[in-house]
Amino acid sequence: MSSTVWMDVEWEAMTTPVSAKFLAPMGQEGQRLVTRLKAEFERIEALMSSYRNSSEVSILNQTAAQTPVAVSRELIQLLLTANEISRISAGAFDITYASVGRFYDYRKKQAPSEAQIDGALPAIDYRHIRVDPQSRQISYAHEGVYVDLGGIAKGYAVDRAVELLKNAAVQQGIISAGGDTRLLGDKSGSPWMVAIKNPRSVSGNAEDSNVALLPLVDTAISTSGDYERYFVRGDERIHHIIAPETGKPVKGVQSVSVIGPEATMTDGLSTAVFVMGRKKGLAMIEELAGYEAVIIDDQRRMHFSSGLMNPEQ
Repeated sequence: MSSTVWMDVEWEAMTTPVSAKFLAPMGQEGQRLVTRLKAEFERIEALMSSYRNSSEVSILNQTAAQTPVAVSRELIQLLLTANEISRISAGAFDITYASVGRFYDYRKKQAPSEAQIDGALPAIDYRHIRVDPQSRQISYAHEGVYVDLGGIAKGYAVDRAVELLKNAAVQQGIISAGGDTRLLGDKSGSPWMVAIKNPRSVSGNAEDSNVALLPLVDTAISTSGDYERYFVRGDERIHHIIAPETGKPVKGVQSVSVIGPEATMTDGLSTAVFVMGRKKGLAMIEELAGYEAVIIDDQRRMHFSSGLMNPEQ
């Protein structure tokens, strides 16, 4: 059996930090895999980023309300997956949230006016996206629809990266992109220890940076939090997780982590649970086989789905 070595790399893609650690054959093969991982993230970003005018998603936003647009099978499948998460969450997850969400500028600390929100709100409805898998065409049923895949594309990229490692016979590894992580196998016979961040940690204070460590093997975990992109206006935190029903940042929850088989689904579901809130969000997770959740509410209390509860409690 050939010798192996742990490859451990970090870079930035899809406007977020990405890291990969995996057990690879010694020599050039490990470095070639790193190159391929970076190229895969770049490919998906070029295809799905709403910030790139040449991406398929941007072309949809520019023209799909006027005429059907032919897209790749890959994007069709991801849109169908997004639609399914929207359906099972009763619209809490909705990639058309950006019809209003695009008017928030977190760097400039600007939020849309009530009039802007009211004018754009009718465009938020995942059912406005008409998908024809046979012709591979997408059309928008409302003039103001704007799609952003930020709530699912990073999880998808993580899954694609793990599949790339699997196809190269890698059996142990971890890929993370922002709040989305996928674990391949275990870590040299032990579980991977994945941290849930304290959503109100003090910068530079290591002691309070995490609120939990979860021992996980061969699974995915995604975290959505109100601390990722935000600004404070008065006593209000204006963050990037927008309620499709109101066009405004969700209140009542600070962080949601969802565990499940694939990061594409956990990515979308963590947003859905955040929007739904503790009670409805946990009720949905309990109905989904193979998924668990950890919620930190706005009182800093932690809530767990039944599969994570201590049976002795």
